[in-house]
Amino acid sequence: MKKIPQIGLLLSTAILLQACSTDPYTGEKKVSNTAIGAMIGAAAGAVGGAIVGGSNKRKSVLIGAGIGAIAGGSVGFYMDRQETKLREKLQGTGVQIVRDGDNIILNMPDNITFDTNQAYVKPEFMSVLESVAIVLDEYDKTYVDILGHTDSTGSADYNRTLSQNRAQAVAQILVTQNVQRERLVVRGLGEAYPIAPNDTEEGRRQNRRVEIALSPLVE
Repeated sequence: MKKIPQIGLLLSTAILLQACSTDPYTGEKKVSNTAIGAMIGAAAGAVGGAIVGGSNKRKSVLIGAGIGAIAGGSVGFYMDRQETKLREKLQGTGVQIVRDGDNIILNMPDNITFDTNQAYVKPEFMSVLESVAIVLDEYDKTYVDILGHTDSTGSADYNRTLSQNRAQAVAQILVTQNVQRERLVVRGLGEAYPIAPNDTEEGRRQNRRVEIALSPLVE
C-alpha cells in the first residue's frame, strides 16, 4: 500500500475541521480561503519531500546554461523580493502562495486551471501563468519544480498520468513565455501528496492541484 505524508495530512485535517463553517442560506459546509492557505502551509513540509530542488547535477546544468547563482547570505532577501512580486501579480487570481523556508510554493487548484479530467490549461488562466512567467524570468536564480496532484478517485495509474500531463501543460506555457527549460523539473505525483482528506468533496477539491515550487540556486 502506498504511504502518504501522515503528519502533513493530520495537520491539514485538524485545520479543516476547525475552519469549517455552515452557510446559513444553503446549509453547506464551507472552508475559508485563509483555512485553505493554512492547510497548504501545514502540508508544505511533507510536499517538500517531492521537490527536487538543487541537486549537484541540476546546479551544474543551470550554471552551464548561463544562469547565475545567489550568494549564500542573500538568499532570504532574494526569495523575499520574489515572493512580494508574485503576490502583487497574482492577487485575486485564486493562486495560493505559501512560503516554506527558502522555498515558495504556488498552489493552483484545478477548478481554475483545468476542466474536469482534462490537461489543457483554461484560456482564461493563460494570463495568470504569463504573470508567473514574468516574475520567474526576472528572478531567474531559482529552480522551478512543477508538481501535479490529484485526489484519490480513480486508479493510481490514471491519476499519475493526468497529474503528469497537467504539470507538463503548465511547464510548456512557462517555456513559451521565456522561462528557461533547463530550470524546470516536471513531476506527476497523482494522489500521493494530499493536503486534505479525500473522503469529502471539499477535501478532494483541495487535493486536485498543480504546484510550482521555487527553490534558490545558491553558490
